Amino acid sequence: MKGKHKIVVKNNRLHYEFEIKRNITIIKGDSATGKTTLINMIRQFANLGNASGIEIECDATCTVLEGNMWQMLLKNLSGNIIFIDEENQFIRQQEFAELVKVSDNYFVIITRENLYNLPYSVEEIYGLYSSGKYQNTKQIYQEMYHIYPLNQDLSCKPDKIIVEDTNSGYEYFKAISKEKNIVCESAGGKTKIFAMLEQLKAETESICVIADGAAIGPEMDALYKMSVEKGNIKLYLPESFEWIILSSELLEDKEIKDIMDKPENYIESQEYFSWERFFTKLLVDKTAGTYLKYQKGKLNPTYLHEKNKNIILRNIKNSIDF
Repeated sequence: MKGKHKIVVKNNRLHYEFEIKRNITIIKGDSATGKTTLINMIRQFANLGNASGIEIECDATCTVLEGNMWQMLLKNLSGNIIFIDEENQFIRQQEFAELVKVSDNYFVIITRENLYNLPYSVEEIYGLYSSGKYQNTKQIYQEMYHIYPLNQDLSCKPDKIIVEDTNSGYEYFKAISKEKNIVCESAGGKTKIFAMLEQLKAETESICVIADGAAIGPEMDALYKMSVEKGNIKLYLPESFEWIILSSELLEDKEIKDIMDKPENYIESQEYFSWERFFTKLLVDKTAGTYLKYQKGKLNPTYLHEKNKNIILRNIKNSIDF
């Protein structure tokens, strides 16, 4: 399944309207914000149809997954937008993650917990709010909003950069940091970033964390709270390092530009568990047999040649003041 899908769920009292574009969307938030009501309305429509007094407008079938037979039900669903409430314990199981990985469905999961078994994007974590769009009617209009701000601009040059892993992205940022007299360290994986930040005692340093936004979702709650509390920690969360390169003007390729404008139209959920994997494959394929041949595990030195390095850097400077 791929593409952006608009979903409208409504009755004479409530109106939910939102769009989803990835295989995993998370809806968080406190009680009494309408999350469970949304699930109930979709379930009622599935059971009673028009007799439920509920209307659903979507180009894909919306269904609710729940109960002890969830594995069998999921294996028989294709091209659906599947809604799941947090009361279903199976969303925390690795078996569920493995089935999502090979599924051609989209999943909208309502949960206040962080699901560490799933690689979901920081951009697809939402809350619900009543927007008041229909102020002259009795309908309550519910829309989604991003829980976390998508961009944090550094107001000053960072003293230290912490990069999620040790692959090509780290090598690039380490080289740039060395030129700018900035300390650059690897956390050794997204799950280790928080612990690394906790060990930093000096709160006078300006720290920038660079991680793949495409899969950092489960860690965002702790990281964002720490960044707000400490004030000296900023988060730069592009989709991935490969996305940075593809979004720059380094590769003059019309197809790449078209893909980057609307990646959701090209990324098949059954094939790519997270968007980061798609961008890696796209960059590897597009540079194969060229002087810019890309490998995720080790950075091609060509990317650090002055001209190439600066083209990529221009795409980063919108978020980090190097």
